[in-house]
Amino acid sequence: MKQLFFIGAGKMATAIAAGLVRTGAFTPEELLAYDISEKAAAKFTENTGVACRSGEFREEELENVPAVLLAVKPQYLADALNGLKSILESKLIISIAAGISLARLYDLTDSARIVRVMPNTPALIGQGCAVAALTDEVTAPERELVRRIFSSVGSFAELEEKQLDAVTGLAGSGPAYVFEFIRALADGGVAEGLPRDLALELAARTVAGAAAMVTATGQHPAVLCDQVNSPAGTTSRGLEKLSEGGLHAAVMAAVRAATARSTELGQA
Repeated sequence: MKQLFFIGAGKMATAIAAGLVRTGAFTPEELLAYDISEKAAAKFTENTGVACRSGEFREEELENVPAVLLAVKPQYLADALNGLKSILESKLIISIAAGISLARLYDLTDSARIVRVMPNTPALIGQGCAVAALTDEVTAPERELVRRIFSSVGSFAELEEKQLDAVTGLAGSGPAYVFEFIRALADGGVAEGLPRDLALELAARTVAGAAAMVTATGQHPAVLCDQVNSPAGTTSRGLEKLSEGGLHAAVMAAVRAATARSTELGQA
């Protein structure tokens, strides 16, 4: 029996389905997907082993599936769900459509059991983090199902919906901030004579290793920073320049600006 139906088969849906199969959370036969694009459908199946249809949508394929994962771009979601309320109202609805509120999802599906999830792009390599807001009607087994789905591609947490915009500003947009920092580290190395390829590898591995230390040790970043920062040493001189450049304040401002924009998009 099919357990989960994907509406939309883009990169994030593919990552999630691949994670579910890779971790053994579901077999390919328990999953099914649909995408309007024949190319996207074919790529989804190629990368996951899960059947994905395109072309005319067959409502009957949804009838006996208990949960539906909406992975459609927000601007296309209403059109994608047009005419499906009578089927969706009895399903668990899981949405990764950015900025679409629980209330709006109810309007589109008539289901009271809705989960709104904000995943981030490192999920594409199984290193993501996802945060969800759930309606009160979602049952305990359904909560566990959602946790199982998103734990297959990284970490998972639950928050109130009003906090999801901040999650978007930090975790959703955060990978881009980190990519910029890696680029800046590498550019600094190149400016001092390192080969470009080596500088980029060193920068990426330095960031990855430092991040792993934060999660593995549970220590505050300031404590870990002090362990590197010898008095009057090289790190001290570098940190002085970061402080002069306003790195800390700039990153905080970036998170807050992205959070505000997420709020704006949700009200559009």
